[in-house]
Amino acid sequence: MKNILTRRTIRSYTNRNVDDELLNELLSQAARTQTMGNLQLYSVVVTRSQEMKERLAPAHFNQPMVTQAPVVLTFCADFRRTTRWAEERQADPGYDNLLSYQNAATDALLYCQTFCNLAEERGLGLCFLGTTVYMPQQIIDTLQLPRLVFPVATITLGWPAEQPPLTDRLPLAAIRHEETYHDYTAESIDELYQEKEQLPENQEFVRINGKQTLAQVFTDCRYTRRDNEALSATLLESLRNQGFVGEE
Repeated sequence: MKNILTRRTIRSYTNRNVDDELLNELLSQAARTQTMGNLQLYSVVVTRSQEMKERLAPAHFNQPMVTQAPVVLTFCADFRRTTRWAEERQADPGYDNLLSYQNAATDALLYCQTFCNLAEERGLGLCFLGTTVYMPQQIIDTLQLPRLVFPVATITLGWPAEQPPLTDRLPLAAIRHEETYHDYTAESIDELYQEKEQLPENQEFVRINGKQTLAQVFTDCRYTRRDNEALSATLLESLRNQGFVGEE
């Protein structure tokens, strides 16, 4: 059993199988999470075969845990099922739009997070792959996702073969606002980020990247404007292909 305060991202797994009965139990329990209109606007694709994991890997920048984990789960925003239900029940669905994608993506992410919490409570380890929305079309093609289905989250899942150190978090004061949003001043930024910036591992991160500040590592190396704009264009094109955004 894991406590949320000591949870770790796991990228290395043992050879122990993740039993399908346990997986189904966790997926079923996760369905009790919040959902818009009780419609459950999500689906999850379970990938176990090595061939399919290898086909998915390039969409996740070939991170090794994609092919090494016993199970890869792709959580999808899904208005396809609800639309087909409406069509078969003499109803006129209107879910081929950006708002519907936002609702379904929210549903899928809530479901994913609830599943993650439940899985970690049972001793499983996992890694959330933010790369899912970077090259979504590759995932769409590999998993044969139809119109109105869009990948929004991927996790690798297995029994942990490592216990990495806990990663740092900003203090509560950085994220809590009373009554209205209070914008950040130079002084508050200094206070809120002081501990993070002084951590030896983050100072080493700055050094090895040849930068002056930790913020520069993120803006110049990890999440650059050029990459963000290029990946935004591919994201928009994939949303258009899947029917959530109209033609220009």
